[in-house]
Amino acid sequence: MIKSMTGYGRGEASAEGRRFTVELKSVNNRFCEVILRQPRSLSPVEDRIKRTIQGKVTRGRVDGYISIEETGEITPSVKVDKALAVAYHNAMEELAESLSMAEKISIKDLISLPNVISLEQPEENIEQWYPAIKEATNQALNGLLTMRQTEGERLKIDISSRATVIQQLTVQISERAPLVIQEYRDKLSQRLAEWLENGIIEEARLAAEVAVFADRADISEEIVRLNSHLVQLSQILSEGGPVGRKLDFLVQEMNREINTIGSKANDLVITNAVVNAKSELEKIREQVQNIE
Repeated sequence: MIKSMTGYGRGEASAEGRRFTVELKSVNNRFCEVILRQPRSLSPVEDRIKRTIQGKVTRGRVDGYISIEETGEITPSVKVDKALAVAYHNAMEELAESLSMAEKISIKDLISLPNVISLEQPEENIEQWYPAIKEATNQALNGLLTMRQTEGERLKIDISSRATVIQQLTVQISERAPLVIQEYRDKLSQRLAEWLENGIIEEARLAAEVAVFADRADISEEIVRLNSHLVQLSQILSEGGPVGRKLDFLVQEMNREINTIGSKANDLVITNAVVNAKSELEKIREQVQNIE
């Protein structure tokens, strides 16, 4: 199946009172490039997420966005710094004694002092989160691949239809090519007759001139190669898979053959067919740039 390099997918999964959302967006790129943007707390699993994506995507730039949302009540723990409380207590007693004060120090006094009691958020356990992150990633990846496949089928249909037009134009060129030689012979014979006083034309000279022109204007090899490339194009589209680079090379070869035909053929009909073929091929080239 032919795949486009353009797509989008989104996935969600929850774990440990948190919801993880993964969004993936891909665009054209010569190679496979994965760029992730996620909270710093997920850095330890970033490489694993990238490998999951790269296992399914062979070409294209994939931008991934991962967010975390708290969905349940997360109870922080209370931490008491006993050593600090004792130090505060001793200091306060020493101060009271030096000032000859008889006030008693209460627990309320101690816990109101800085850092004696503090709240700590539960320790983040990335490994417990990872299965949910991977599930959300796979959901997003499936959506991305589905869109890439759908778009790829559209590209395949468009390329095939344009290749058919080029095939029809190639047939026109092939049928027209022999007539160009005959027309040149007739025109040359007429000109020679006008130049010669007695109207007698040397057939050997005429044949030699026509042979030179025919050799110079011969496009049979180019037509054979162009037809071969069109067959290969159809086969590649039918096989599917990551064929973008192969198609890109094939289109370059087709362009070379069409250009050569245009430069050799000294004929308005063939020139017009070449112009139309190049127009269709350029549109194919643009579509191929988006194929994985």
